Amino acid sequence: MKNETKKLVHLPSRIGRELQRFHMGRRQVVGCIPYRYVNNFFTPGHDVLEVLMVSSQKGKKMLFPKGGWEKDESKREAALRETFEEAGVVGSIQSELGQWIYKSKAQDTLHDVYMFPLLFEEQLEYWPEKDFRQRKWVCKGNRSKRTMRAYVDERSFGSTCTETDYRRITC
Repeated sequence: MKNETKKLVHLPSRIGRELQRFHMGRRQVVGCIPYRYVNNFFTPGHDVLEVLMVSSQKGKKMLFPKGGWEKDESKREAALRETFEEAGVVGSIQSELGQWIYKSKAQDTLHDVYMFPLLFEEQLEYWPEKDFRQRKWVCKGNRSKRTMRAYVDERSFGSTCTETDYRRITC
């Protein structure tokens, strides 16, 4: 399967809102927080938690891969699709972290967002939004002191990092 995934070079991202799910007037959005643990060069034995962020389509902010949950998909399928399309990574999706409501600054509307941690397995050289987005692994602290849940509790998924924030947390 991994070799087949690498061949999916020019697959377009899904576009349009015809299949999008809405609930009580709010667009339903799903996404993943791709993460991995890497060796800490400065403190051997204490792995560092890194999460993958992608640039917004306009390239000014960094955020987690997420997008519309469509009627022909489960939440998990949509989250995996969005992560593949926007970030070009694959991995093992884990338990849903929860539901948040956020206001889109671009559209000035409310969205329900459901996020999943995605244990990183592979980063692809080519992916559907490669020409529109950049991706960057960023440090989020010591593995022995940090958990994915603690990370999630600190962050609203509707907010994004500014370029200054991005530089500050980059490994």
